[in-house]
Amino acid sequence: MNERSKKVSSIFRRLFKSSNKEGEGPSKPSPSGSGSPGRRLLRGCRDQVSPATPQGSPGFSAKGKKGGEEVPANKTVRARRLMKEFRDLQKLQSSKKDPVFTVELVDDNLFEWHVKVWKIDLESDLGNDMKELGINFILLHLIFPENFPFAPPFMRVISPRVEKGFVMEGGAICMELLTPRGWASAYTVEAVIMQFAASVVKGQGRIQRKNKGQKVFSRRTAEESFRSLVKTHDKYGWVTPSLADG
Repeated sequence: MNERSKKVSSIFRRLFKSSNKEGEGPSKPSPSGSGSPGRRLLRGCRDQVSPATPQGSPGFSAKGKKGGEEVPANKTVRARRLMKEFRDLQKLQSSKKDPVFTVELVDDNLFEWHVKVWKIDLESDLGNDMKELGINFILLHLIFPENFPFAPPFMRVISPRVEKGFVMEGGAICMELLTPRGWASAYTVEAVIMQFAASVVKGQGRIQRKNKGQKVFSRRTAEESFRSLVKTHDKYGWVTPSLADG
């Protein structure tokens, strides 16, 4: 962990006095099984979704204090949960020479993360594209709402520009897990990232190479695209396409 991350963790630890018993950290990876690398990764993601210690509910009305001001309890829960997860993920990535992904705060903001996904199934088309083009990682942007963990984070791909793989306009990601309907407060950030790594391969994602007709990758476009996606699926439901359909 660099000095910047240590400073941020120290500041939030003093503000909210979180204990190791509160919230939840990333769950332990499960042993790999049989089947293709993509299926093993997808199975591992399912195994990593573990219940969190109860922190309250969306209707929880108790309040905490910060600097003498009243702070809604859900904001305090969000900070404690994210501090615990961020701290645990940094310990995990520091303990491995080649982690699957790494996390860092955006401008020292605990509620906004950058995630670099370093490992994608090497036998997949996407993995081959990354190797051929010299792309070392997929950069994700996560924003955690005020009512997290009772609502999902907003996640989008920043770079490289990915075609298919359930990646939409602006880099938005078509995953039921990221919608209010599919989300559960028990899901960890680690599980979300591992689910993305599996889904982008399952959806036959590829690196976009053509200059003409390129997707516009911006936060605004991603948010608009995701809102449209949620409305569509709320109306017609979610159907997981076959691998052939991508």
